[in-house]
Amino acid sequence: MDRQLDRLDEHIVGNPQGDYSRTYLEHALKPRNTGNLPGANGFASAEGHDGNSIEFWLKVSDDIIEQATFWTDGCGTTIACGSIATVLVTGKSIVEALNLAPENIDNALEGLPGEGCVCAELATSALRAAIRDYLQYKNDPWKRKYRRI
Repeated sequence: MDRQLDRLDEHIVGNPQGDYSRTYLEHALKPRNTGNLPGANGFASAEGHDGNSIEFWLKVSDDIIEQATFWTDGCGTTIACGSIATVLVTGKSIVEALNLAPENIDNALEGLPGEGCVCAELATSALRAAIRDYLQYKNDPWKRKYRRI
């Protein structure tokens, strides 16, 4: 079964149809940096108007994002936006990551289909909330140690 799914993925990525770029399809079908991040020192979740949610975990050291992961129960576009957002902010300073805008996600994915800008906005708002969470607790290791991520 896994082999059949891999062949289907290869076919779709190799032959994009409609308004889907190769980069978009790669991130939607094989997202990067998914799941909970043990030892994260920044976390947030956000829910969209359609009920989709997305969560981000950050591992930050000296105000540089060393690692970022996400999880979503949303559509393929939300998956692609979360995936590319983690790629774009890894290795960046907190200030640079706070400046990530939905347009940056759209550009990095070489265009979003349909109402994809809503998914990019959801991803950036959750990411910014995770950064605020990190900043809130970065100077208080006691609170960070005992809060639940």
